Amino acid sequence: MKIAMIGTGYVGLVSGVCFSDFGHEVVCVDKNPAKIEMLEGGRVPIYEPGLDELMVKNVEGGRLSFTTDLKAAVAGADAVFIAVGTPTRRGDGHADLTYVMAAAEEIANAMTGYAVIVTKSTVPVGTNRQVAEVVRKTRPDIEFDVASNPEFLREGAAIDDFMRPDRVVVGTTSEKAEAVMGEIYRPLFLREFPILYTDLETAEMIKYAANAFLATKITFINEIARLCEKTGADIKQVSRGMGLDGRIGNKFLHAGPGYGGSCFPKDTAALARIGQDYSCPMEIVETVIKVNDDIKRRMIEKVVDLCGGSVNGKTIAVYGVTFKPNTDDMREAPALTIVPALVGGGAKVRVVDPQGKREGEALLPGVSWMDDAYAAAEKADCVVILTEWNEFRALDLNKLAATMETARMADLRNIYAEKDVRKAGFEDYVAVGR
Repeated sequence: MKIAMIGTGYVGLVSGVCFSDFGHEVVCVDKNPAKIEMLEGGRVPIYEPGLDELMVKNVEGGRLSFTTDLKAAVAGADAVFIAVGTPTRRGDGHADLTYVMAAAEEIANAMTGYAVIVTKSTVPVGTNRQVAEVVRKTRPDIEFDVASNPEFLREGAAIDDFMRPDRVVVGTTSEKAEAVMGEIYRPLFLREFPILYTDLETAEMIKYAANAFLATKITFINEIARLCEKTGADIKQVSRGMGLDGRIGNKFLHAGPGYGGSCFPKDTAALARIGQDYSCPMEIVETVIKVNDDIKRRMIEKVVDLCGGSVNGKTIAVYGVTFKPNTDDMREAPALTIVPALVGGGAKVRVVDPQGKREGEALLPGVSWMDDAYAAAEKADCVVILTEWNEFRALDLNKLAATMETARMADLRNIYAEKDVRKAGFEDYVAVGR
């Protein structure tokens, strides 16, 4: 199959590379010449483990290419995927569909024959029908179908998620389009991964419902963690006891400083807004959004209390600022709430993150970036673990404590056991839900 992928952001690039690894001919399109030049040079503009090697392999195999020429990429394509950004629209919480509709119009003008126009971007219910209207209005002469194919990729594990998915969701009302999508995903079908065919609205809703539920699960366990702190219960044992129930499962039950990233904040806000538009309030989702914001602010209080009620004049080492490990993504990361509050409170903040500096330098002014966790802790009054990178899971706690001015730790990812931290020489330790 010949595929055009419009957009080389996280979703578009990962999807395009993986489709080419299936054996399809894929052309990835982006308006940014510098980005295309980088990709053609074998360099990946995002951090995703294994993506650079897989990209180079398929470029060398002649299955994958990059261009700024949308018209040439779309001509003769069997399927054209829209994978452009849908950021939260300023002021009202809606997903901004400007880029999606602009792409649809450009695709329509570039088509030379029948193709399936597939929306990979996360879009509100009804968007694919709007895409069809734009294409039909632009090119009433052209034959086409639309399909919804939402992505379910975890940053840091995206390639494995694409190649070994829990499910593939395809929304379409056309048998012809279903046949094209079936051929595109044939390698997964042959390996018996579930492919769910639905109508357009159902596919669009599945994406929002799934992300909102996972965000709810994270927020629920964080609320239970707060109650554990009041009652003396241990959230790690509570989470384990809950997760062993097959009806609940153990994923997304790890207490911490709140969810962030490119999907959960944006998609919960959009779903809440969709509910308002249809006079069907998403009250649970709206509460999740509020509670998650409260959780981030509560982490600030933990660090301030650990430092004796004020961080003014204190030196604080922060380990990890990306919203999760194995990514360079800073979008809506808890660090963007917590670190500025520490700086604003008069603290000297040193940040260590294996991949966070590229985006973080602009987002976190007033901090010092360091490469070594022990150097960052030298003469520090407190260390704060915000992101559970592997580099921070096996620190030499004795060495860490010995280098600090005052050995205190705010373990906001519950990596360590308090008894081990105190045994190593730390005079104070706080975690989440313990």
